[in-house]
Amino acid sequence: MPIYEYRCNSCNKRVSVLTLRISEAVDPVCDRCGSRDLSRLLSRFATIKSDEARLDALADPSNFSGFDENDPKSMARWMRKMGKELGEEFSGEEFDQMLEEMEAGKLPDDAEGMGGDDLDGNSNDLDS
Repeated sequence: MPIYEYRCNSCNKRVSVLTLRISEAVDPVCDRCGSRDLSRLLSRFATIKSDEARLDALADPSNFSGFDENDPKSMARWMRKMGKELGEEFSGEEFDQMLEEMEAGKLPDDAEGMGGDDLDGNSNDLDS
């Protein structure tokens, strides 16, 4: 079922028209002002990628530009991007909470307990 989008030339409102078939004639009318003076817009669309194409895209070196493994904010941005690409595998309340902490500049609790450095560069090793 195609959805056609228009911009009303009278009130500047975006109007969406759902049709049952591509062959169906569309007579768009603005929902707000009733004008028929509309301009057709190019709608957003989605393309389906195979799993192989998605993984190839993730391996592209440009995905790592600006990535700093020592900066929790940088890691959080990268993880959000990868989470969106991979779908449900990287989602959930715990994942979102961890990313929020990282975006605030804090390392996750597990990373701190495993001998990593805190943001001041101090070692968190359990042996010291």
